[in-house]
Amino acid sequence: MPITPATATHNPSNGTADAILLELVDEDGVTIGTAEKLAAHQPPGQLHRAFSVFLFDEYGRLLLQQRALGKYHSPGVWSNTCCGHPYPGEAPFAAAARRTFEELGASPSLLAEAGTVRYNHPDPESGLVEQEYNHLFVGMVQAVLRPDPEEVASTAFVTPPELAERHAKDTFSSWFMTVLDAARPAVRELTGESAGW
Repeated sequence: MPITPATATHNPSNGTADAILLELVDEDGVTIGTAEKLAAHQPPGQLHRAFSVFLFDEYGRLLLQQRALGKYHSPGVWSNTCCGHPYPGEAPFAAAARRTFEELGASPSLLAEAGTVRYNHPDPESGLVEQEYNHLFVGMVQAVLRPDPEEVASTAFVTPPELAERHAKDTFSSWFMTVLDAARPAVRELTGESAGW
């Protein structure tokens, strides 16, 4: 992982076991402080900065990931390509690129900002709350995936009809449709009308 001022204190190779901190924000996305990751997700939740990535292959299919069963939040559910939280002081774009590589072992060949969305989604299974100001990114992936099994249980590339079929029978993250719908204009611009998004 590239070491930047924002990631230096969070780098596992430096031997520290610091608590993971999230950036707390106001309704306009302005940073107002920090909170420990799990504490920020306890009900009623603290509004914090997050990101969601949607990557597509050359056929316009969306890359989904199934979250690893060992994750403390929403284990085993399907969701968008990658999502997470920037470290305090880390740019959302840099965090999105970093986590995509850490989770999937592949870097996007193209990544572009796709706006923001704010939501409040309680997770009925864990009791945790996603109170997020989410930065959206769309892009392409052309490299071979090498998912980290501690993060990702499975992956799948899907067309819009395949996603609808999968969404009807599988469990998806509580935030998935909110972030996908918010990103759709940028997704359509990236993939073209023929892809059907």
